[in-house]
Amino acid sequence: MIPANTLDALATEQNNPASAAIDEMTTLEMMTLINQEDQKAALSIAPILPQIAAAVDLIAERLQQNGRLIYCGAGTSGRLGILDAAECPPTFGTEPGQVVGLIAGGHEAMFQAQEGAEDDEAAAVSDLTAIELTAADVVVGLSASGRTPYAVSALRYARQRGAATIAVASSPASPLAQEADIALTALPGPEVIAGSTRLKAGTVQKLILNMLSTGTMIRLGKVYGNRMVDVQATNEKLARRALRIVQEVTGDEEAACQENLNKANGNAKLAILLALSGLSPEEGKRCLEKSAGRLKAALKSLSHRGGMA
Repeated sequence: MIPANTLDALATEQNNPASAAIDEMTTLEMMTLINQEDQKAALSIAPILPQIAAAVDLIAERLQQNGRLIYCGAGTSGRLGILDAAECPPTFGTEPGQVVGLIAGGHEAMFQAQEGAEDDEAAAVSDLTAIELTAADVVVGLSASGRTPYAVSALRYARQRGAATIAVASSPASPLAQEADIALTALPGPEVIAGSTRLKAGTVQKLILNMLSTGTMIRLGKVYGNRMVDVQATNEKLARRALRIVQEVTGDEEAACQENLNKANGNAKLAILLALSGLSPEEGKRCLEKSAGRLKAALKSLSHRGGMA
């Protein structure tokens, strides 16, 4: 049991003087205040950008060595981790299981609050054991307070297994940070509703997770310029996006781009390479493999040896 005075001292539990009379405000005044407070969430990340950059480099290095990115959290934190993990395959073409989200309480907790689950330290160990955690993996513990037992236990166990550990919290000098190789502690200040960390603290976590996964995927060559060339064309919208990306990069007519996409089995990166190099699909695949999936590097290698069409 955590002593009450310890909980009361947490940065995420403090009262916000700006919203002391929020229940007496007009709706517009209320929305204006919330918007002003939300802006503090983004600004609070600026002081820790060097640590976030180091975390991205660490994650990219581990994933290049066939490790995984694993998010662990409870409640809102756990849901945000699962959301980020779920969006990586369609956006960046990651392999199944390469980015994983674990939430205290399991699948049901994603849709219905299981508040007691966050105190189950053993469950974190069981969940990581179930996915066969290895020393090649990176485990990111998510906890606004920085003291959620499930998240802290996950990082502690990960360290024991030799995995890399990253903490994302909104309270200074937290137990979660003490278990991390890299601590990402952004302090957006008290919530407009005291203790409701799904607000600014949750926004901070979402912004940091966006940066971690996006930065990592850029480092892994899944972006060409600023285009998501590994997008998976699994629905009409994404298929159209893939076609537009091929058109924008190659400058070819739509029919030619669609033909190359068909040859590439819907893979925009490969379709671009085929259009710009004249290679066959099999040759294009081998070229990308030699360049570790990096389209820009593949094109440069062909240019240097005179293999461009």
